Amino acid sequence: MANTCLQLTGFMISFLGWIGLIIATATNDWVVTCKYGMNTCKKMDELGAKGLWADCVISTALYHCISLNQILDLPAYVQTSRALMITASILGLPAVALVLMSMPCINLGNEPESVKNKRSVLGGILILIIALCGVVSTVWFPIGAHHEQGLMSFGFSLYTGWVGTAFCLLGGSMITCCSVESSTPYTDNNRFYYSKQAPTNPGPPSSNHAKSAHV
Repeated sequence: MANTCLQLTGFMISFLGWIGLIIATATNDWVVTCKYGMNTCKKMDELGAKGLWADCVISTALYHCISLNQILDLPAYVQTSRALMITASILGLPAVALVLMSMPCINLGNEPESVKNKRSVLGGILILIIALCGVVSTVWFPIGAHHEQGLMSFGFSLYTGWVGTAFCLLGGSMITCCSVESSTPYTDNNRFYYSKQAPTNPGPPSSNHAKSAHV
């Protein structure tokens, strides 16, 4: 029962983390870049918000974005972060499906418990891979933006990615640890149960017993 509750908790945490990574992938407010002070950059229209898909300019009366369509001209940190975040978003679907189908309340035919455990472990490993993709992307992107344009602050997309990565790491660890098979035999209050089965080849009655019966 305890393993079931931990597995369900890990699934819910991982699902929320996956949703957070999808939101971070789809939005562009990862970092705020500026080489000067905040007010100076706003007046000079050089305060920018940078994401995976667009560069935006923020000023007192203007907010417009330029899509990053030239893939070959993009810096390596943008291309790598894109690929990793897309991979994490796609891997989340089979990972969630595997963990969901390994729940005790869901039975696919007469499959043994070991099959469910293996399916749950595989789903947990996929979630940990998702967390690894999120870690690399959300750490490398602000470092690359700082070296290229000057980092001013972090945006809500990056915070969402960090929270989603932490949730996936925690949930994947819980699912993987709770799905390990136990080799301890089943006992109920230290009582063992035996089947009543007649012997297949009963032996002949003892001759000594027969003699003692006639005495």
